[in-house]
Amino acid sequence: MLPWKRVVRPLTALLLTTAVAVVPAATTAQAAEAAATSHSGWNDYSCKPSAAHPRPVVLVHGTFANSVDNWLGLAPYLVNRGYCVFSLDYGQLPGVPFFHALGPIDKSAGQLSSYVDTVLAATGAAEADLVGHSQGGMMPRYYLKFLGGAAKVNALVGIAPNNHGTTLAGLTNLLPYFPGAEDLLSTATPALAQQVVGSEFMTKLNEGGDTVPGVRYTVIATKYDEVVTPYRTQFLNGPDVRNVLIQDKCAVDLSEHALLGLTDRIAFHEVTNALDPARATPTTCASVVG
Repeated sequence: MLPWKRVVRPLTALLLTTAVAVVPAATTAQAAEAAATSHSGWNDYSCKPSAAHPRPVVLVHGTFANSVDNWLGLAPYLVNRGYCVFSLDYGQLPGVPFFHALGPIDKSAGQLSSYVDTVLAATGAAEADLVGHSQGGMMPRYYLKFLGGAAKVNALVGIAPNNHGTTLAGLTNLLPYFPGAEDLLSTATPALAQQVVGSEFMTKLNEGGDTVPGVRYTVIATKYDEVVTPYRTQFLNGPDVRNVLIQDKCAVDLSEHALLGLTDRIAFHEVTNALDPARATPTTCASVVG
């Protein structure tokens, strides 16, 4: 192995490990995961949206996650509040089970497009609301902007979304010093390379503005994010945008990148406010027991 490869491979592993470190361990069988969703009331294709919640909610997982593990907290939270909730797997790599959202992001957006069509057909709704964590809060913007998704989506809620590229706390700044590192990253895990600040994908996604007309955008971020850095790059600019720093709602909320989407009920309360702004209630530290 060439000397630089001895450095690049650990660096790549470090980048991967940083992003996945606090993602829950994958379940041991796909059958068990399917049972978890059905028993918890989501991915129920017989669910019909109510007058109170007329749009189905599609949950879009983050990098290294999947349609179940990412949503063991939020999906039941929404189901218990009367929403029809669905989640998909996307961005799978051949031979890599459970850990998804690693394939090219534009292709993943195509998978999301097909899935939204399936959900709308099953529920009879004209539009869906999207809630995504990390890459899942950013990837739908490609669908909205380039694949006609704006006509089928009312709102996009991003929890710690990587909207403008990440430096991974400065680690990506080291890539130019290792010849071939970026090529290796792009080949092995395209979605990781595309999420680096300054990537061709990020440039295309944000050219001409962050948003598209007709969609409401909410970003929920934490100042303790160690994956999407600097954390303020998560925020969007444009009409119909609401940017929320969770510590402005509860100063003692210490959730970092993963926990914000996995277990933070204060963030979950902000999600429901974003989905139903007409019935929004103040988010405080007490929302953890709401």
